[in-house]
Amino acid sequence: MVTMTGSAEPSLFTRIVAREIPADIVFENDAIVAFRDIHPQAPVHLLVVPKTQQYRSVSELAAGDPALLAEVIATAKQLALEHCGGEFRLVFNEGASAGQTVFHVHAHVLGAEPGGELPEGSLGQ
Repeated sequence: MVTMTGSAEPSLFTRIVAREIPADIVFENDAIVAFRDIHPQAPVHLLVVPKTQQYRSVSELAAGDPALLAEVIATAKQLALEHCGGEFRLVFNEGASAGQTVFHVHAHVLGAEPGGELPEGSLGQ
């Protein structure tokens, strides 16, 4: 289910959820979709995105629906187990000056391929 509030234009991620824009989807359930980032900052770079565009940032999501935030984090952990041996960085960018380019809350799962290493300087942009 895709939820939008007000007259906001659909975000890039809402359009991916609606299958208007293609993505390499690695996980989906009723509340969340996860897909590979098209500009990866690490060997494994997945985006975990709530299907609702109601929340622009992680702070808004935490205040408005903490259970959905917990589900985003649990999904990130499961994907990290599957794609990078369970060791990962979880990054939320909040605000343009902090690197947020899509104002639809999303988590970046960054990791190395199994057996590899994620260098310190490879934090997602």
